[in-house]
Amino acid sequence: MNQCLKQWTFCVARTMLMLIVSALPAIAQPPGGKPGQEPPPAGIVAAPVVEKSIEAEQTFVGTVMPLRVATIGSAVSGRVIECPFEEGDRVEANQPLAQLLTDTIKLEITGAEAELDLRKEQLAELENGSRPEEIAQSKARMLAAEARRDFLDARYGRMQSLRDTRGAVTEEEVEDAKSQSLEGQQVFAEMQAAYDLAIAGPREEMIAQARAQVAIQEALVEKLHDQLQKHTIISRFPGYVVSKISEAGQWVNPGDAVAEVASIDEVDVVVQVVEDYISFVRPGIEVAVEIPAIPNRQFVGKTIATIPQGDVRARTFPVKIRVANEIGTEGPLILAGMYARALLPIAKRNRVIMVPKDAVVLGGPQPIIVVIEGASALGETGSPVTVPVKLGTSQGDLIQVIGNVQPGQMVVVQGNERIRPGQKVLIGRIAGETNGGVE
Repeated sequence: MNQCLKQWTFCVARTMLMLIVSALPAIAQPPGGKPGQEPPPAGIVAAPVVEKSIEAEQTFVGTVMPLRVATIGSAVSGRVIECPFEEGDRVEANQPLAQLLTDTIKLEITGAEAELDLRKEQLAELENGSRPEEIAQSKARMLAAEARRDFLDARYGRMQSLRDTRGAVTEEEVEDAKSQSLEGQQVFAEMQAAYDLAIAGPREEMIAQARAQVAIQEALVEKLHDQLQKHTIISRFPGYVVSKISEAGQWVNPGDAVAEVASIDEVDVVVQVVEDYISFVRPGIEVAVEIPAIPNRQFVGKTIATIPQGDVRARTFPVKIRVANEIGTEGPLILAGMYARALLPIAKRNRVIMVPKDAVVLGGPQPIIVVIEGASALGETGSPVTVPVKLGTSQGDLIQVIGNVQPGQMVVVQGNERIRPGQKVLIGRIAGETNGGVE
């Protein structure tokens, strides 16, 4: 019994040994080839290693703020008779927001304009001078006074002669004739002066006074028109009503608010940057901005200001990034108060080695890339070499690598899983090129 069991065990062991020995050539033979031959090269997709000048960047969070916000108030007192807007409505520049009652101010303007017309006519009368008829009238009066004077002078002379030669008149009659002669001379002098005044016209001082009165009245009329204009309360810039403060029928005084308007055709994304990086943020640089509430969209803004007053507790400084908004039929795309992220530089610009992100193999103790030695063009065959690297700043589809890598070398971006130890690789396609490849 024991002898049979031993023989059976020996037979099984010999059979298994023969199977193992017969399988050794198959195990030693490379895949796809005959014994002693190298395996065929594995087809892969490669990409060149590039050197680029980039800035290290970091994402900072912030808030979307309106470009301008204004509380629109009344400049005059009055009763609101119309308030044709609601919160959320869009208003344009100079669009009325409220209308005050204007009956009283219009009556004041009518009276002031009539007074201005009177002052203007008075000035025109003075500037035109005396009419020809007035000059002729003054001349006629002067000539009449001259004739009267001559008559009285002659009468006085005759009275003197009669008294001295014949004694036919009394002394009292001579004195009366003398008095009338003197009176005639004075009346003539008065008429002559009146004629001269008619010829000369009004004095320049009187004309200047009339012009000043016209200017005073014009200023009054202009003031009343300005007050009338202020009875219509308008928005000074395009935007959206974010708060309605007044209603029709309400009495408002100077300075009372009617509405609050925010301009968001352009918005400012205000982010807080720590003091260690604020020196690298300069006005005028383009910044990528993301708003999580608007997925699958990236906006491009431009830094316009760094506020020089920081938070003494957080040691951060506000940075304003101006972003153009999109205004559609349903309203603005970006709304004030939204959460935003902005990518800002945090270091000086440096030249770094970069490879496609798909070339980096993770999962081990250190990231690695597979560099192809001996091949640099489409269709060439080379040897894959594993190179451990450290990762740095990313830019789009590229990422910085620090290691034994040189610009111009080719790295594997697709097909790593097909490479066997000791097997060469064939560059079947170069990533980014659309002119076909080698199968």
